[in-house]
Amino acid sequence: MTPRKPTIATVWLDGCSGCHMSLLDMDERIVDVLAKADLVYSPLVDLKAFPEHVDVTLVEGAVSSDEDLHKIRMVRERTTTLVALGDCAVTSNVPGMRNMFGVDIVLRRVYVEHPDGPGERAVPHDVVPTLLPLVKPVHEVVKVDVFVPGCPPPADAIHDTIVALLEGRAPDVAALTRFGR
Repeated sequence: MTPRKPTIATVWLDGCSGCHMSLLDMDERIVDVLAKADLVYSPLVDLKAFPEHVDVTLVEGAVSSDEDLHKIRMVRERTTTLVALGDCAVTSNVPGMRNMFGVDIVLRRVYVEHPDGPGERAVPHDVVPTLLPLVKPVHEVVKVDVFVPGCPPPADAIHDTIVALLEGRAPDVAALTRFGR
């Protein structure tokens, strides 16, 4: 019987997708990684449901909405090694800037007061997830096993982190990247 390949997933919460773009910047090394592990969930592929068990999940973005909160709790429950990927996941970064103002003020400014906004009726209530009172980095909501800072982290840092984890080693993240890099 052939041993089971490890599984990898990626998740996108509140962020810009820059970390996923940096993941794609691994270029042909993605093929090498996928020879060692199966990609079982990602916004980059057409997989609809997060699996019951994943060995390594990379999470991009901060926890900003009730949808993010539900998703990250479910992902943590089903993941062996959870990686906070990028400054938004690690610190809440740009999404967290709204914490200074509060949800109501931000929604009013964007949907009511903005010169291009169509006015009061445009404030979303039914079609977008409810925003949490505060944006939080992933580790303030669930246990994170590995932190990979950077905005976005370089492709080399992502690659080396994934390979180390697949080989059962702790990645030397400090040697690979830093905040804002």
